[in-house]
Amino acid sequence: MSTKILLLEDDLLFGESIMDLLEEEGFEMVYCRNGQEALDETYKNHFDLYLLDINVPLIDGLSLLKELRRANDTTPTIYLTSHQEIETLSQAFEIGADDYLKKPFNTDELLVRIHALLRRSKGKNRLCIGELCLDELHKCILLGGKEIPFSLKEYQLMSLFIRNAGEIVTKEMIMDTLWSPSEMISDGAIRVYVNRLKQEIGSESIVNIRGVGYRLVS
Repeated sequence: MSTKILLLEDDLLFGESIMDLLEEEGFEMVYCRNGQEALDETYKNHFDLYLLDINVPLIDGLSLLKELRRANDTTPTIYLTSHQEIETLSQAFEIGADDYLKKPFNTDELLVRIHALLRRSKGKNRLCIGELCLDELHKCILLGGKEIPFSLKEYQLMSLFIRNAGEIVTKEMIMDTLWSPSEMISDGAIRVYVNRLKQEIGSESIVNIRGVGYRLVS
């Protein structure tokens, strides 16, 4: 998967220069010139990184990040700002920023900081059992670095197995994860979902513990 970055910057010339730089580095970019547009984009796309200016129209960069963090969006964030006041920068970190660069800055330094932050974030947001990985940031399952096209319930079930790798995942645990308490679920319904996972990751990877549940083996 390509790395997707959202850039919020109302200075068109500066924004386009950053876009050109990062696209040449192989990043997939989305450019927004006001905070409302940026917020809308976060609803439509999963991003690996946010690059935010502070003084932008409609929703300023600080308010935007505050809103995203309230919604449990943990996407790594770097502020690119002309602000020099320690109070403003302290506020940025308090609401969940990971780093900042004061304008004007060296573009090589920007690239170094981006790559460093992405390396740290991938380690924190990805749980792997061999070649099989749960990417909690992007809500997807990877096998050998490639995303498996799971439905929501299949993703939830695979996540449950990965988090409990080597341990028995009972039928009750599966029911509690995939369905509401009011729904009547049969063992057959569970088998359908388990068999779908086996088709994608290999039938030998999930073993049946008769009468109890299943176990993901590494």
